[in-house]
Amino acid sequence: MRILSRVIALVALVAGLAVLPGSPAHAAYYNTYDDVAATPDTSDTTGAQAFAAGSTYLYSVKNRTSDDGRAVIYRVNKSTGDRVVMTNGTDKRAYNTWLGHANDMTIVDIDGKHHFFVVTMEKTGAQLVKLRYDGTTYYKVGSYKITLDGAVAAPSGVTRVAVSSTTIRFFFKSGRQVYNGTLPLRADSGTIAITKAFLLDVEGALVNGATVSDLGSFSHQGVYYDAANQTLYVPLTKDNRSIVLVYRSITSARTTTATSDKDLSFRITSSAYSKFEIEGVGLSGGRLYFNTNRASSSGAHDGVHVFKSYTV
Repeated sequence: MRILSRVIALVALVAGLAVLPGSPAHAAYYNTYDDVAATPDTSDTTGAQAFAAGSTYLYSVKNRTSDDGRAVIYRVNKSTGDRVVMTNGTDKRAYNTWLGHANDMTIVDIDGKHHFFVVTMEKTGAQLVKLRYDGTTYYKVGSYKITLDGAVAAPSGVTRVAVSSTTIRFFFKSGRQVYNGTLPLRADSGTIAITKAFLLDVEGALVNGATVSDLGSFSHQGVYYDAANQTLYVPLTKDNRSIVLVYRSITSARTTTATSDKDLSFRITSSAYSKFEIEGVGLSGGRLYFNTNRASSSGAHDGVHVFKSYTV
């Protein structure tokens, strides 16, 4: 009888294991982060804006939109937290006046040299600015108009989709609308005529398995495309809350509305800061980094950070 009981128990265990793969998976949810470095106010710039993640360094733009519209670019070592305000090599000073609101940027290597493409959100002048950078110095090397159906467009988000021997393909974004745009690889001026690609479903998105009642009133920030995994990361902010939605199976050929991944989401609800705005995100070494506008009663606490535990 003992042998029979053990056989029955073993059969039951194997049967239980056999159904595990069909069991519902738990949603992956990330709501904690580590600080990499602070990005304090400097040269009268107070607002964190565009962000980009390179293989070794993280880049965060801070600006002011009054007066001369100056902006600075911080470079932060993602491993050590060492930071420096990059030098504007064009004008030989610590800040520049070309980037407008500088709401978002993406990195593109052209002929072995690194470049930022920054959206200005300006209705006049350039809507996209190109900077070449080497070490801690950058230079203004290009500017472009962006149009939609012949009229000036000022998208708030930009991310690289693909680079060929002749062409750069971008996603641009305004609110829930994503656009396609292309640029000749070595062009330093011209017009980018964007076209509508697809919409993002936001209000019905699941965050930690549940909808957020006021998600439709959150502000849209930057956008980041992981081309290797055809995945789009979209940060949204409101007061002391920031959410990052993740959209899968995204390509430039898509035309249908994209629904966010119900099993992967990010949210920070800060008790330490009355304002906690994730401005932009980016992957580096498989980890998801971001920059913030953070504030409390004691003042500004902007910085660059990384989500704990998450890896691609």
